[in-house]
Amino acid sequence: MKPEDQSDQQRTNFQNSEGLGGCLPDKTAPLIDADYVRLSASDTEIIIYTKKGERPYIVHWGPRLAHSSAEELIALSNRQWAHGGPAMDIGQSLSNELATGVAGPSGFVAHRQGDDWATIFTVEHVRDDIGNQVRIICSDLNTGLKAIYDIKLDPLSNVALATTSISNDGDKPINIDWCVALCMPIDESLTTLKSFTGRWAMEFQEQAVSIFRGSYVRENKSGRTSHDNFPGLIAMSANASESSGRVVGLHLGWSGNNRVRMDRHSDGHNSVQMGELFHPGEMVLAPGQSYTTPILYAAQSENGLSDLSQKFHQCLNASVMDGRIANKPRLVHYNTWEAVYFDHSEDRLTALAEKAAEVGAERFVLDDGWFGSRRSDQSGLGDWWVSKDVYPNGLEPLADKVRSLGMEFGIWFEPEMVNPDSDLFRAHPEWVLEAKGVEQIPSRQQYVLDLTRPEVSEYLYEKISKIVDDLGVTYIKWDMNRDIQHPGSGSTENAGRGAIHKQTKSVYALIDRLRKASPELEIESCSSGGARADYGILRYTDRIWLSDSNDALDRQKIQRGASHFFPPNVLGSHVGPKQCHITKRTLSMELRAATAIFGHMGMELDLLSESAEDLETLKQGIAIYKQHRNVLHNGKFYRLDTPDYLNVMGSVSLDQQAALFSCAKTDGHATTLPGRLQFPGLDKTRRYRLKIIWPVSDFVVTKPSIVDTLDLSDEGSVFSGEALTVYGIQLPLLYPETCIIFALQSI
Repeated sequence: MKPEDQSDQQRTNFQNSEGLGGCLPDKTAPLIDADYVRLSASDTEIIIYTKKGERPYIVHWGPRLAHSSAEELIALSNRQWAHGGPAMDIGQSLSNELATGVAGPSGFVAHRQGDDWATIFTVEHVRDDIGNQVRIICSDLNTGLKAIYDIKLDPLSNVALATTSISNDGDKPINIDWCVALCMPIDESLTTLKSFTGRWAMEFQEQAVSIFRGSYVRENKSGRTSHDNFPGLIAMSANASESSGRVVGLHLGWSGNNRVRMDRHSDGHNSVQMGELFHPGEMVLAPGQSYTTPILYAAQSENGLSDLSQKFHQCLNASVMDGRIANKPRLVHYNTWEAVYFDHSEDRLTALAEKAAEVGAERFVLDDGWFGSRRSDQSGLGDWWVSKDVYPNGLEPLADKVRSLGMEFGIWFEPEMVNPDSDLFRAHPEWVLEAKGVEQIPSRQQYVLDLTRPEVSEYLYEKISKIVDDLGVTYIKWDMNRDIQHPGSGSTENAGRGAIHKQTKSVYALIDRLRKASPELEIESCSSGGARADYGILRYTDRIWLSDSNDALDRQKIQRGASHFFPPNVLGSHVGPKQCHITKRTLSMELRAATAIFGHMGMELDLLSESAEDLETLKQGIAIYKQHRNVLHNGKFYRLDTPDYLNVMGSVSLDQQAALFSCAKTDGHATTLPGRLQFPGLDKTRRYRLKIIWPVSDFVVTKPSIVDTLDLSDEGSVFSGEALTVYGIQLPLLYPETCIIFALQSI
């Protein structure tokens, strides 16, 4: 059976059968014999050279070309040889295989114990499907390998999705050292590279460097997406801003180890490569086996960074996430962690549930500390049964109480981990990942369970599903709190090899199995905050816990950075205590609530110790979130170019009837007054009532201000969309650490 005719399950032994998330070309789609394929969406086009017997490559990825033929572009890209190099120009390909002689790094590196490394993939045939997706089947008779490139240009979002599948048609195993999803060409006009780095409790910090001749490389081997090496890049032209200029963005949808690189060469070729980072000997294909890369997501825009983000947001909501809760409002959470930590008692939690319902919570999530011997982070992980010491009557009374108050009941798990001090580890010390002969690196007094062992995944499924069924759980906070430094599996199948690829796929499979068994179950991806935030995990989950820091000032930066790829509806954002336990900074309830509103809002504070005044303010903030969450979560999201002391973000409904914008003044400024604020995305021909709906207390420094003269805190004033978009409003003089929220409604 030829690999291109196999079922998805047969074709991808090492990859779950999602392919491009149901977006693979139809197996019945016609085979075509063409020199090129054009994939077109509303404002983006990809033209691929696919001549039979030759190496395929991307001729054009950029704006849609309405009056240009592929033949013209191929002719215009004709290159010649130059002195000092080969007597022929060596063009790029979809994998830049090692034997092609392409300058710079290869996108595919494999060998059979040092042999069969000189791979060149040439087109056998092409499967085309309705003009916006294609399968290009290539082979190399010399090495006995086959490469299948699946590329889709999503017609709704204009985002390209791509994978590469490698099949071993030889009679000996092949070791894959590196295989990118696709070598994506980058236009020479792009001069700046934006990446996202950070640390625990300070994720998604933007970092910009000038694109230089050479290689920009980031590697992540933490066993999860990581806090500091998000697998995404944005390349920008010199004049690019949030509202204008040419930009391209790329993201690898994968929750394990990865490598991201961009290369600019003296021969004029520029490309981005993204793929899994394998441990030595981790990816070995036996004869007949195949490997499929994680999905690469790529988008381009001529209209700046916000437009690029809107494309990624639309792709995530429509083509990545499964749509089970697409029409369900994002419920207001109450999470117990920072209120009780490990000090659980049924009476206290019941009182917290009552207070949470009183201020407007719609879901109550019981965090760490409810199971086994878990009275601290030193023991109990893996023992997933309700602690009789803390809950002699079980958790049913608390869960029933929560539902009687009109809230859903959720619960915390950290399924992939085990404490040495646990019944599970004492019974099965062989169930952990490790490197033989190497001492485990200590981290939080916990080891990583080997989910590639079927018995481990089965144990976890049985324990978790029983809790879900017994307690009527509709929400799981799924945590993963340490890096995996020594991911060797002791299973017979893996024989001590690195296992992050299979471990990651096993996590996906376990979550998928739980959701299929409980279709109403929602799952949050948490990993010491935002260390597992990517499009791979969001195929199986519904929300990201973006950071363990609930400091509102830090969150303003974190949420802005994450919004380049993630929409507000998946970004968990909580109102924390007045004094953040991580930064020790004390911030007002107005700022904390305003920051949480512009995400998937929740609370994580001790409501029993808050003042009556702050509780009333919090209640009003939650009411605003509920009133406007449809616009926030279903509209077009915008960031504004602002000085460092301001952070402005907003969302405009798709029909342009309503909008909500947050303007946070995070620091002082050197000018007499803040600058002007324009509102993007409005219909210039309509008229809008402009109001400031937050904060509830007096917030301007001197009076009278524009807030008073325009009655913005009460009835508001009406202006044309054109005036608000082009001319904008003079901001009032604000104290630092103040966030105001503008609401606009078409009249």
